[in-house]
Amino acid sequence: MKHKFIPIEKQSKRKQKAYNALQRRDWGNISPVTKKVENGKAYNRKKPKQRWSEHEPCLDFFNCVKLSYFIL
Repeated sequence: MKHKFIPIEKQSKRKQKAYNALQRRDWGNISPVTKKVENGKAYNRKKPKQRWSEHEPCLDFFNCVKLSYFIL
């Protein structure tokens, strides 16, 4: 027995929904959300704060002065 072709528009809403669900594709690893580059000059409170001690090897100003005095 051959199946008759019935246009999607004439099928029931449930069958239309099932057909449309099969036609949809998965994005996979791609995120469909539009991305934009952050402004580097703008303040961002979520950005981790850098501490002065992380930039300098000396933790204390006076210790740095003492070390520089002994080195010279």
